[in-house]
Amino acid sequence: MTPEELKAMQKSARKAKRIATEKASELHDLVEDRLPAAYEEIPAIAQATYDACKAWADAEAAFKAAEEAHA
Repeated sequence: MTPEELKAMQKSARKAKRIATEKASELHDLVEDRLPAAYEEIPAIAQATYDACKAWADAEAAFKAAEEAHA
């Protein structure tokens, strides 16, 4: 794997982390500001947060594995 490919994987993992953080913030805002009135939003926001966190974890694991293989 080239250094450019590693850098692209790292960038992808960082982007995934940013998205996961944004989704977590949305979930936090729901809990802090809009419950109990907006309880129907819980499943969709929770699923989006889970999916974003899973995407970050997968991207981070792939980057770490590629980084170790390259070392």
